[in-house]
Amino acid sequence: MSRKSNLDALFGARPAPKPAVPPPSAEPAAAAPPAPEPFAAANPTPAEPEFAAANPASRSPERSRSGAVRAMSSTLRGLAARADAAAEIEAGTVVVEIAPERIDDSFIADRVADATDPGLAALVESIRESGQQVPILVRPHPADPDRFQVAYGRRRIQAARRLARPVRAVVRPLSDAELVVAQGKENLERQDLSYIERAFFALRLEEHGFSRATIIAAMGVGKGDLSTLISVARTVPADVVRAIGPAPAAGRPRWMLLAERIRAASPKRIAGLIADPALAGTPTNERFAAVLHALAPPAAPKPAPQVWSDEAGRGIARIERRSDRVAVSFDETAEPGLADYVLDRLPEILAAYRAGRAKP
Repeated sequence: MSRKSNLDALFGARPAPKPAVPPPSAEPAAAAPPAPEPFAAANPTPAEPEFAAANPASRSPERSRSGAVRAMSSTLRGLAARADAAAEIEAGTVVVEIAPERIDDSFIADRVADATDPGLAALVESIRESGQQVPILVRPHPADPDRFQVAYGRRRIQAARRLARPVRAVVRPLSDAELVVAQGKENLERQDLSYIERAFFALRLEEHGFSRATIIAAMGVGKGDLSTLISVARTVPADVVRAIGPAPAAGRPRWMLLAERIRAASPKRIAGLIADPALAGTPTNERFAAVLHALAPPAAPKPAPQVWSDEAGRGIARIERRSDRVAVSFDETAEPGLADYVLDRLPEILAAYRAGRAKP
């Protein structure tokens, strides 16, 4: 059945009757009409438009149906275009604009909030001047059809909120595992997560029940490095991380050192340290350094210096001992030239010392 027949069946129109074939006639065919005059050819007579407009019933069925066909075709084309657009959005092949208020964080947090982050202010100004160049990735919210859940691009969402403008996003129907893998890979490629943020991201993935294979794929690390990340995240309390912030300048060795010092410190001491108001007003890297220094073990007390005196009781030399060295200083006022005399004989003294040690 042709498309026209389908539309006729849809609108209930009957096919137009075929014109009757006149019976054969013995009369000769009528002569062709004479050619129009020049004036008539240049000024053709209109085909009674006023009569046609005033008498719609006079229109032929074919002409009446043509308007319906055009309307139906336009509707079908619009529906098809919207269906194609919806399919492209669902497949994640187009960029759409979404109000940032409709986007929720990922169910696995990967960042530590930092009120003193200077990069966010720079990002806001960049988007204000040049627009958002790189779209974020979201998925339809699994619990609310009117909302979305971000895979990556949280700082761009924060910037859009400050600017009161929609955020450009790619929407994809991601599973939980696909979301965290995309989240981890984006952070790995951009290299803007600090060590402790990566550590807590790995820990949250494990606590959420993801396999080590999925976490390794999301983090882009080996098994040994992943174990270290999770160990550090388990040792450093979350409230300490919130108080310090991301501390991007502190890498793996210093966070591992802080974890060791936290193991040795009392919870009361740690709580008092992070509650200090003076800590909150400093940049995140300085907060890390302050906490690391405050939790350092107390230095061993220095032994009191010794004074070597001659037979008359005069202080000739001062001796200061440390764990790795001994310092001897001579009083040039009490015994001038003694220091030079000892320095000149250091080779002899050293040889005699070694000879004495070599004897059984």
